[in-house]
Amino acid sequence: MVLYADRAENFRYTMKNTDLSVNCAEPSNGTLCTMKHMPKEERPYEKCFEHGAESLTDAELLAVILRTGVKGESALELSRKILSLNREASGLLGIYHMSISDLTKVKGLGRVKAIQLKCIAELSRRIARATFSEGISFKEPETVAKYYMEELRHLEQEILLLAMLNSKGRLLKDQVISKGTVRASLISPREIFIEALRNQAVSIILLHNHPSGDPTPSREDIVLTQRVRKAGAIVGIELLDHIIIGDCQAVSMREQAFWHMKESVRGSLDVISEDLWDRSGNGYD
Repeated sequence: MVLYADRAENFRYTMKNTDLSVNCAEPSNGTLCTMKHMPKEERPYEKCFEHGAESLTDAELLAVILRTGVKGESALELSRKILSLNREASGLLGIYHMSISDLTKVKGLGRVKAIQLKCIAELSRRIARATFSEGISFKEPETVAKYYMEELRHLEQEILLLAMLNSKGRLLKDQVISKGTVRASLISPREIFIEALRNQAVSIILLHNHPSGDPTPSREDIVLTQRVRKAGAIVGIELLDHIIIGDCQAVSMREQAFWHMKESVRGSLDVISEDLWDRSGNGYD
């Protein structure tokens, strides 16, 4: 009972010293109203304490994290302003797509608070991905594209991502292989399969984004896909697909006509041989 009383007292102290105040119509002299002027059921801390975090709005959740506002603006008002900053992705998703520099331009958000918000956004993304990946199989292109869409479609440069799967088609790990222009001449299947073997992958999926928003495969995309497929046939790790992510749309290379063309073993060996040499003519160690 003593312990419970101490906790209750600590909670009241926190409430008293946390500036989650809001402007309200009363009092009429224009002074800033504090939390005590709000209905009890609308106070974020007490609302969370009584009904759980799920009962809070996005702005209230953010206000609890920020704790304090600025002169003339409460934490709740500041939170609403932050949530409306990004026109392309409003709400909590907007925070994820804003940089620390963007956030610090908001009056009342210093570098520390901006970093805290970015870390929370990243933590939320990882929790969502971990929860989602637990219950899905990566055997359908649509499922894979949906899983990576929000992560890749907003990027301003191309990246090549390697998704490594176990025998049941579950995700073991994903790894960025290349940043910048995804060109077959600059990416070696060797590094892809070294990573896959290191993680004991049974099969793999390649993904990359087109910053233009158009996921139509380029000639380079086709060449890279063919080279990795042939290398996988030799190594014994199947390339299940190469998915190109655009803006809210994706293309599965597996569903393209070239994927089903029969290729000779001699052709596969030629590709592996080519990958052992870099552009200067020197072999890998």
